[in-house]
Amino acid sequence: MDQPRSFIFDRYPRFAARHPWRVLAVTLAIVAALVVSARAFGGSYTDSFSIPNTEAQRAIDLLQARFPSQAGDSSTTVVVHAPAGISTPQVRAQVDQLMAELKKLPEVVGVASPYTQPDAISKDGTIARIGLLYDAKAQNVRTSSIQALANLRGQVSTPGFQVEVGGQLIRHVEMGGLGNTELIGVGAAVIILLIAFGSVVAMGLPIVSALLALGAGLLGITVMARFVSLPSFTSQFGAMIGLGVGIDYALLTVTRFREGLAQKLSLEDAIAQAGATAGRSVLFAGTTVVIAMLGLWAVGLPFVSWLGTSAALIVALSVAVTLFVQPAILRLVGHHIDRWRLPFLPTVSHESESGLGYRWSRVIQRAPVPALVLSLGALLIMAVPLLSLRLGSSDAGNNPTSYTSRRAYDLLSQGFGPGFNGPILLVVRVDTPNDPATIARVEALPAALKRIAGVDAASPPRFNAAKTAAIITVTPTTSPQSAATSALVQRLRTDLAPTLQGSGATVLVGGATAAFIDIGDRIASRLPLFFGAVIGLSFLLLMAVFRSVLVPLKAALMNLLAIGAAYGVLVAVFQWGWLGGLIGVRPGPVESFLPMFLFAILFGLSMDYEVFLVSRIREEYLLSRDASASVARGLSLTTRLITAAAAIMVSVFISFAFGDNRIIKEFGIGLATAIFVDATLVRLVLVPAFMQVAGDWNWWFPGWLDRVIPRISVEGHHLLPPPARRPEPVPVRHRD
Repeated sequence: MDQPRSFIFDRYPRFAARHPWRVLAVTLAIVAALVVSARAFGGSYTDSFSIPNTEAQRAIDLLQARFPSQAGDSSTTVVVHAPAGISTPQVRAQVDQLMAELKKLPEVVGVASPYTQPDAISKDGTIARIGLLYDAKAQNVRTSSIQALANLRGQVSTPGFQVEVGGQLIRHVEMGGLGNTELIGVGAAVIILLIAFGSVVAMGLPIVSALLALGAGLLGITVMARFVSLPSFTSQFGAMIGLGVGIDYALLTVTRFREGLAQKLSLEDAIAQAGATAGRSVLFAGTTVVIAMLGLWAVGLPFVSWLGTSAALIVALSVAVTLFVQPAILRLVGHHIDRWRLPFLPTVSHESESGLGYRWSRVIQRAPVPALVLSLGALLIMAVPLLSLRLGSSDAGNNPTSYTSRRAYDLLSQGFGPGFNGPILLVVRVDTPNDPATIARVEALPAALKRIAGVDAASPPRFNAAKTAAIITVTPTTSPQSAATSALVQRLRTDLAPTLQGSGATVLVGGATAAFIDIGDRIASRLPLFFGAVIGLSFLLLMAVFRSVLVPLKAALMNLLAIGAAYGVLVAVFQWGWLGGLIGVRPGPVESFLPMFLFAILFGLSMDYEVFLVSRIREEYLLSRDASASVARGLSLTTRLITAAAAIMVSVFISFAFGDNRIIKEFGIGLATAIFVDATLVRLVLVPAFMQVAGDWNWWFPGWLDRVIPRISVEGHHLLPPPARRPEPVPVRHRD
């Protein structure tokens, strides 16, 4: 039955085809408004975040209420390494001169001398710590002030008097902004699009659309950063997602437009057909990604939720540009889309019974069961390392050695022990400050702490003026990323509670190390709910699209297998250290929030390929009612597209693995692995093998479900040209 012509998928594409300059004028006006807004209201990124309803957050809240001078994160450590000895007269004079220069830096309100602070000089006397305090929290310190500190370090540091800067503040200069990895990804996309399209003009359209959406998205995120806390790697994360999905969505639309021209449609009809078919697929796939990213709000961690929202914004803008701007661009390009063709490369193909995809599908369909078993076995083997997954957090020790924060980290570990870079903060709430017995119990805590396994040192308690709160800094014997440090945090929380029971004081275990443990625990507790919600919603959406029970079930299981394989590769590379030297990483835990983010992104992106491929198979099945031939024809029509789209995404994502940020490296490797597996083992082997075995059962849909589940169309059959008469399908011979 013909469907009514919709505004988005028919009337608007035709309007844009008739008035392209109006559409582009409105687009440029919107971009200009975003530029003005970003300049006027743009904020800065920060790695400070809250973790509601956790012990680490309660410790922060207690400090802010009773000991605000110790609740900030604006302190910075300047590390000095002098092989001749920190206390020699010449070096001491250099240190005094350095402190004098530090006091002159903008926004600095305090400089702590290593000669007057306890334990600020290493036991061998060659490494010293200078404490630097700013008058604002880290996210509020001006970038120019941080840069002034970095410049001073570069001026005074010499081989005999090495000066490095550690702490959260310096990471804003080191980690912020975009780098060369984005250019590598775009360059790879250009080459792949040239091969896929065989035309320079056709190649340029997806690049232009993706960059337009990405630019608008980054401007919007800059404004968002003014009002909410976004991590320092947000722009890199957004660029990775925006380039990948933006190019892919535009690629699908351009491909359908060129097919329309090859079928001798008018420009307006070709644009309308692209909107009715590819446009529906893009909207459906993009909506799935957006919903999955917004589902991260269920985690209950604001920084995770807002990072997901920023990614959702970029994906939504990629969909919007594809649906509302690209029709106008296609109209202006028109029949010139195949200009500047490259020799020996085809420009477009809409034949369903020729090509490598068709022949490959027939090979798989002749032996579907062995293909199914072998591909499933390969995916399960790739997922085996997942059983050893250990979640944690990255720190300055994961930075490249070219960063001053990494060199400071190494010097502090060398001079003061591996646990110095990950201190555990004990915050004591004193409800009876006038009781000498209570104060004595608190003062006795360091002695008790030193008897706990894994504790290297414990500072004397520092009380506020009213003695209603105190802090004790515990230095572990192990590094912040060590599993032993995580175990120590849990042990402190268990063992210290009875120590102060009935004393009028309570102790909370906090600090950055404890905070990341709480993040991991929170995410682990919400993972089953989140996974179930995303899988369930995807299952219902695919049922509504394909009117099938088996196809959505198959999609959910295969997506899980692809994601499991990606997790396995992450563990092997980042946790076990396999091939880590190629991308400059050392073994350590996988970032605690990474599995949830990867699941949200990958489940959404894998739905793209599911929609692209299965919608074409369904089109063919509705035309021929031949389950076997429709799979081969659908694969023939989409193999080149899916291969190009996957190659672009893999190239974009893998390019980010060669950047400096470990978290972005993990995202890049995980996303590239899953997309590669999804586009090869899953789409080219598992799908045709499974659908061949299932036959007509692929499209079984009970009548009662048909009445209950609403219909969602991604094919747009009412706007497709009548199919040409096809020869009878070639029967597939199965091996006995």
